[in-house]
Parts: sequence; C-alpha cells; structure tokens
Amino acid sequence: MKKLLMLMSVLLMLITSACTTQTKTSAAQNTETPELVKPTETATISVAPPGRGNPGGGNSTSIVAVPSFSDVAYANISSAEKLDLYIPTGEGPFPVVILVHGGAFLMGDKAAGDATTGIDQLLSQGFAVASVNYRLSGEAKAPAQIQDIKAAVRFLRANAKDYKLNPEKFGAWGGSAGGSLVSLLGTSCGVTELEGAKLGNAEQSSCVQAVVDWFGPIDFLQMDAQFTGTSCPVNHDAADSPESQLVGGPIQENVDAVKLVNAMTYITSDDPAYFIQHGTADCNVPPQQSQLFYDALSSTIGVDKVTLTLLDGAGHGGSQFTTEENLNLVIDFFNIYLR
Repeated sequence: MKKLLMLMSVLLMLITSACTTQTKTSAAQNTETPELVKPTETATISVAPPGRGNPGGGNSTSIVAVPSFSDVAYANISSAEKLDLYIPTGEGPFPVVILVHGGAFLMGDKAAGDATTGIDQLLSQGFAVASVNYRLSGEAKAPAQIQDIKAAVRFLRANAKDYKLNPEKFGAWGGSAGGSLVSLLGTSCGVTELEGAKLGNAEQSSCVQAVVDWFGPIDFLQMDAQFTGTSCPVNHDAADSPESQLVGGPIQENVDAVKLVNAMTYITSDDPAYFIQHGTADCNVPPQQSQLFYDALSSTIGVDKVTLTLLDGAGHGGSQFTTEENLNLVIDFFNIYLR
C-alpha cells in the first residue's frame, strides 16, 4: 500500500509539472498562467500535446452570437464579396475587429469555426465584429483576395455611422491564409496595386490599427527550405500547392507575384501593432515564417509594437489557440490598441 501511495504521489507531481511549465527565450522561466507577452520578447508557452490541426487552420468552436447583419455586400464584382456584421449592445461608436477565415486561399467561409472564433468574447468587451468572405483562388488569382479585404474595410468605414462603428479604431484577426491576408492588410495601406479601388469607396482608407496573425504564411518562397530536414511535407514549391494556385503558377517561377502578396514587402515605420502566434509543431506553415515576420516588423516599427508567442507543441490551429487564457491575450491586445 505504501509503495502504491508513493507511486501515485510521483505521478501527480509529474502531471502537475507538465501542465504548468512556461518558458521564454529572453526571460527567466516561470509557471504562471500565460500573460500578454511583453512586445520585446519572443515567448514559448508550453501547452498540452496537440494534433497537427486542420489544413486551413480551422478550429472547432461554436458561438452564441448571431449576426446583426448577414451577407452584407461590400462590393459587387463577385457573389463572394459579403460579410457578416456583429454589433454589441449599446450606443457606440464601437471599435471594429475584422475576422478573415483561413482555408489555404482555396476554401473556407465567414461562418466557419476559424472565422467565428472569439466573436462572443469580442462582443462582450464592446467590439463590433465583421467576418468577411473573399474571392478564393479557384475564382480569382492574387491579389484579388487582399483587394477584397481592403474593399470590406473601406465599406465599413464609409458606413460607420449607420452601423455605429468607430472609423478610427479598426483591427484585423485571421489564421493561416487569413493570417497571411490580415498581415498584408496591416503593412500595405495605400499600396495602389493592392487597394482594388474599383471595388468601391476609394475615398476611404484601408488602414487598420492592430493585427492578430495566427500562423499565417508570409514568405512563400522560403517555406520548403524551412521544412527541409524535418518530418513535415516539403511541397509548397509544387505547381499544385495552395500558394502556387494563389499566384497562378509554381511560386519559384513567379517570384514577382509572390513578392506582391508578401506582407514583408511593404513594412514601414507607421505600420500598426501586431500580435503573432504560431505553434512550434505546425507542419502546414513553418514556425520560422512568423519569426521572420516578427524580426522584420520589430526592426522597423519597434519592439514595443510587435509580439511573437510560440505555443510549444501546438500544430496548425487547434484547441491550444482557443483556450480562455489564450483568447484573453488576443482581447487584451485589441483593448490596448483599439481603445
């Protein structure tokens, strides 16, 4: 009996230790619940072992809220150019968070799990939320996708009074392909080739003031090199990869088209604040993509405006990103920069 009790005690200590470990690359270890990482640090948060996540970075989440306005057309070139708008209770004007779904640029929807993650929490904090559909790569090649997202931003600004929105406080949040698009949205305000002025409301700005990028691909040309030597597939250079389908041909043969949709191409000192998160076991998008983006941003806009958090053992999306603690980090970030 004494041996059994001793064995149970050891097991309990091991389980408790595994569930509370947190490390930071530039700070001492601690075992507290993860907090918003100081912008000067790159952090690794240890979490429970994950699966790899869905190809599009989707999360199995459900929400209580229903759209205040559904299938609102923000442009008229394609039937895909629609958004769902959620308005919190109160008089406003409300800061806005634009959610952009993932799906490898070739699938996904504004009502899917990854496009509705965090809506209830944002509404409870007094944020309006717009979940946006855009033309997928099977319908139109890049830069149609970012042009649609920018058109949605301009539409919301043009109609801010009608929807009780604050046109000066716009944020964006996306995962996977959506993370790539919101990252590009943040750095490319005013870039003519990406604005898509013909989609309407050209007099309005497409700038946003805060961006949350969850594991978005940034520099497509480096993805296979970053996965070489790992157990992850090395297939992004292939002609049928999502990235190649997006630009209309093998990415290594279409370097200019790839550079056009690389958020790092447009980084300037007046870019918005960024909160970037990536799983260290992501086999869809190399974690180095987020590290590269963090390095490029922090050296230009300053370490006080960009945070990179690496979720230890997390895959491409999944429950590690949608815990209450992690969603609170995202909400805290928006509260800092959109109030």
